[in-house]
Amino acid sequence: MVAIAVDGLGKAFKHYPTRWARLAEWILPGNRPHHIPKWVLQDINFTIDPGEAVGIVGVNGAGKSTLLKLITGTLQPSTGTVQTHGRLAAMLELGMGFHPDFTGRQNVFMAGQLMGLGIDEIKDLLPEIEKFADIGDYIDQPVRIYSSGMQMRLAFSAATAVRPDTLIIDEAMAVGDAYFQAKCFQRIARFKQQGTTLLLVSHSVGDIVKHCERAILLKNGHVEQDGSSRQVTNRYLDELFGKSPCPEVQGSCQFGCAGTQMLNGDDDVFHTRPGYCVEEHRWGQGGGAILDYLIVAQGEHYPSRIESNAQTDFYFKVRFDNDFSSVVPGFLIKTLEGIFLYGTNSFIANEGRSHLAAEAGNIKVFRFSLPMALNEGHYLISFGISSGDPLTNLEPIERRYDSVMIHVGRTIQFWGLVDLTASFETIEQQRQLNGHTCN
Repeated sequence: MVAIAVDGLGKAFKHYPTRWARLAEWILPGNRPHHIPKWVLQDINFTIDPGEAVGIVGVNGAGKSTLLKLITGTLQPSTGTVQTHGRLAAMLELGMGFHPDFTGRQNVFMAGQLMGLGIDEIKDLLPEIEKFADIGDYIDQPVRIYSSGMQMRLAFSAATAVRPDTLIIDEAMAVGDAYFQAKCFQRIARFKQQGTTLLLVSHSVGDIVKHCERAILLKNGHVEQDGSSRQVTNRYLDELFGKSPCPEVQGSCQFGCAGTQMLNGDDDVFHTRPGYCVEEHRWGQGGGAILDYLIVAQGEHYPSRIESNAQTDFYFKVRFDNDFSSVVPGFLIKTLEGIFLYGTNSFIANEGRSHLAAEAGNIKVFRFSLPMALNEGHYLISFGISSGDPLTNLEPIERRYDSVMIHVGRTIQFWGLVDLTASFETIEQQRQLNGHTCN
């Protein structure tokens, strides 16, 4: 027996080309259809065994949420079948199933009855639900005044008050604070040990790798890959950041080879590279342009995942249109929220010993090399080239801020953002008492 069996599953929604087409289809029964089927999912096949933890990944619009709604029965398939066994608990859209005008307590009773629990069972579980949700007196207030985090707290507490045979979560916990997320995943881990099947949709590849042994990648409504969570999430990151072959820089070579190959050509191909952020802020006074970049980590070009503390090379190519007696390349790492984590330039990195000049027509490739001593997450990279005296005044020739996004992976995470590589030891003192050695 399997926990979930999906066979030939497909879902199409009706798309009406005009507002009158829908009316015509209603009032002319038996007539030809006036809609065009828009297929969101087609020919989906997989099985999930009891106790297995499976992640679902894919870019927005891939069909992830539709798939979960079909599995839970809130949508009916256009083709194929879905079979589930045992008690199923699901957290799909945030607040789904909660009535905004009812109190949290009233919604808990409604949610519990939808899961097949009796009134007396819900009354017995209510103290634990209130304790786990930890929203205080808001439990007796209308849900419409709840924050998204409070809704998630109460929804998860109610859905997991009784251990389900299958637990389905669709990105809902992303709105919760870190403390409550940790509580949720502790409960999920305990359920998994007791045999609960987990189906998790998340844009956080770290959560997928950490909590799921297997993952399924959806692309354009089809199963693109089904395999180990690490392999599938790496493929997902490639899809997300547009990784594509780059013949002029591919191959196993060190700085000299990669840097020399990047010197070829003077076209601006920066925006064609994997990880490029179209929302970049590009500015400067002119006199040159940043044309290209390359990231190399552990021998891989444009890696979809950089392991924490891996030595990583960041190259960028600059074309100079004017003569400059002194130029200073720069490099910056920020969080997605805009927090500056680390910034340096050629002068700082070489302890003031660097002096670079450029002439009009020159094309130069610069490299910054550093260990990516960061926690699991996504980060923004900025490149810049300036002119002038780094000790007094630098004039920006061109800067491309927040132009590249990278993903850093780490199996065992720490608190915070930067790995300061602390060491640890235990020191014991021995004392002599009456001729005996005591610890």
